[in-house]
Amino acid sequence: MSASTKMDLKSGLEECAVALNLFLSNKFTDALELLQPWAKDSMYHALGYSTIVVLQAIMTFEQQDIQNGISAMKDALQTCQKYRKKCTVVESVSSFLSRGSLEQMTEEEMHAEICYAECLLQKAALTFVQDENMINFIKGGMKIRTSYQIYKECLSILHVIQKNKIEQQFFYEFEGGVKLGIGAFNLMLSLLPARIIRLLEFIGFSGNRELGLLQLREGASGRSMRSPLCCLTILAFHTYISLILGTGEVNVVEAEGLLAPFLQQFPNGSLMLFYHARIELLKGNVEKAQEIFRKCISVQEEWKQFHHLCYWELMWIHVFQQNWMKAYYYSDLLCKESKWSKATYVFLKAAILSMLPEEDVAATKENVVALFRQVEGLKQRIAGKSIPTEKFAVRKSRRYSPSLPAPVKLVLPALEMMYIWNGFPVLCKRKDLSENLLLTVEKAEATLQNENFSDYSVDDECLVKLLKGCCLKNLQRPLQAELCFSHVIQSEKLLKFDHYLVPFTLFELAFLYKSQGEIDKALKTLETARNNYKDYSMESRLHFRIQAALHLWRKPSSD
Repeated sequence: MSASTKMDLKSGLEECAVALNLFLSNKFTDALELLQPWAKDSMYHALGYSTIVVLQAIMTFEQQDIQNGISAMKDALQTCQKYRKKCTVVESVSSFLSRGSLEQMTEEEMHAEICYAECLLQKAALTFVQDENMINFIKGGMKIRTSYQIYKECLSILHVIQKNKIEQQFFYEFEGGVKLGIGAFNLMLSLLPARIIRLLEFIGFSGNRELGLLQLREGASGRSMRSPLCCLTILAFHTYISLILGTGEVNVVEAEGLLAPFLQQFPNGSLMLFYHARIELLKGNVEKAQEIFRKCISVQEEWKQFHHLCYWELMWIHVFQQNWMKAYYYSDLLCKESKWSKATYVFLKAAILSMLPEEDVAATKENVVALFRQVEGLKQRIAGKSIPTEKFAVRKSRRYSPSLPAPVKLVLPALEMMYIWNGFPVLCKRKDLSENLLLTVEKAEATLQNENFSDYSVDDECLVKLLKGCCLKNLQRPLQAELCFSHVIQSEKLLKFDHYLVPFTLFELAFLYKSQGEIDKALKTLETARNNYKDYSMESRLHFRIQAALHLWRKPSSD
């Protein structure tokens, strides 16, 4: 098309669909090159271009990528704005609806609304990724609110079109846009901890997880070009978000069913392979997952940051298998290649090396104490705040501070990090791996008992008890697990440093009660964990998990 011709809705949608397919087939640069020339003139080119940049940012979490995503979104919003109906949507649409006719709004204007709302939603998702502490999320609250209002109005338009059977050439694309938006919104809002929800309800929001998943499922099975995006959103929810910010109870069957058609369509698409590997991992097929992650790395060279995500996964798989040398190899690659969080990577590398015998560490020519001492200097501040996992790593590394008479060795630091990243639920399907971990934990427990008492003794003992309880819980030995958890809770007043252990242990205890059918006791324990503790490490992450558990347990268990 020559630059003088105007890009109409039909061509915009067609080219955007082609670009999305290129993207899902690992042809990232080709996709962006197809969209870029028209990104200032066509709303779907603008949306497509910025969506790809945002997807890259969300997958890598790197600050530069996030900044690129935010600026691509700003441009896309300006392009969509050009096509929107001139009066504000909320007044115009509600006045149409009251007359039950949409004659004053062209199909192009309807699509402009949905594209505009989608850009706002993605901008919100980026602020969400940028800061687990949610401050940005609230700041962006008004933007999100506008997006939410538009989606709600578009949903009403959708119903009017369906009711009056109005013919529209690209109705299914409009419908796909509404389902993706309403679905993603409800899902994102349903995750938020209660105190944030209270703030947001004040500005007119509420999130319904079941509704969100339903809309996304319908979108994923539709024929619009947004159907793979609906699918990827649900997959991210099931295979990632439910673990890190949820309870670890994952709907693997649904995830597998959703992924299957897309895996057939893009058998070497790195995004599809990545989720395939995650699903295998959650089913307990650790070795198969390992193989697919490796394939995921080999199918494309263009988008290096995506390799880093696979290195991260492979590192944890080797931690689960206690293959410390291999885990070290991947943690070292991350330290060298990825920019996401140097402090976390160096801490993990040192933590993994701490699990090895002295002579093996010597072979790597690494100095563990020196590595722990680097962590504090690597901490970044983003939007004036530090990342929770980095703060955690810095706090733990202080035991190696040069100002102490001698370094105080951390106990099982790699398993503690595995706990923080919710690795234990992944292992509940694997008795063999859980038993091996239990042996390692018990060995550390015996060593501690033979050591002289120090300032850190109680904290170390409680950490070991929490980890031991998690292993026992995985092995279906609830009574022994409960003894371990109770020990931590009874030691609350004696803890000097790791105050996070008590609320997190209460969360684990609640889980035990729930698995034994004592729902009321479980809910009470969760409330205690949520309401009685504050200002401890990884607090917002635990609040997310408590929110997820309350959500799952309070409803009647029909499914």
